[in-house]
Amino acid sequence: MLQVRRDREIHREDGGWFQARWHFSFDRYRDPEQMGVGPLRVFNHDRLAPGAIWPMHPHADVEGITYVWKGVFRHADNLSNDGVLQPGGVQLMTLGSGALHSEQNASKTEPMEFLQLWILPDTADLTPSVQQRQFLKAQRTNTLLQVVGAAGGDAITVHQDAAVFVAALSAGTEVMHRFGLNRAGYLYLIEGAVGVGGERLSTGDAAKIFDQVELPVRAEAASELIMVDVPLRFTPVGVWAR
Repeated sequence: MLQVRRDREIHREDGGWFQARWHFSFDRYRDPEQMGVGPLRVFNHDRLAPGAIWPMHPHADVEGITYVWKGVFRHADNLSNDGVLQPGGVQLMTLGSGALHSEQNASKTEPMEFLQLWILPDTADLTPSVQQRQFLKAQRTNTLLQVVGAAGGDAITVHQDAAVFVAALSAGTEVMHRFGLNRAGYLYLIEGAVGVGGERLSTGDAAKIFDQVELPVRAEAASELIMVDVPLRFTPVGVWAR
């Protein structure tokens, strides 16, 4: 079963130096019908103006995942980590027992866009850390490339039974994802047009996915997407359990 969310239905924020689309309840946006899917609690599409810096801010007991879509992303935190990622780059910050971080546009002349996801971990008070990896477009072309997962390997390791996939599909290409028992998902079409589970999605549309053993995705035009596979049920830990 798919619950389609059209581009026009997703919450928008305009802060001047940033524009954002908040898919689930976040900050001052509250909608009891949009509280996430399983341990996926935040899904934001953020755009930063040239040179913009999101001020250092704290979080805890969150696996914060960043996927760079356009421009050059720079990271800073209070753990002496930093780094720059190009489009296709993925970062996972385990905020665990608590840390400060800042998202920044590394370019003074070009805007930058990134997707930020929060997945709640399976263990509280983890030691804060940062992982990041630069994936190339060729790696996600006409396939669902796993960039985050619980088993590590070529994917960045997340502290939850969850996975994140990205794809750049040519028109006419079909890919298939199989969900396990008691699994759910969230698919966001960053750009393009696809047929998925009997529905047609266009740029900016998204879909919650429940009770779907197999999910075929067929590109009707050149398309870029991101999809998350999570357990439908889980036990909150740390600050989220209070």
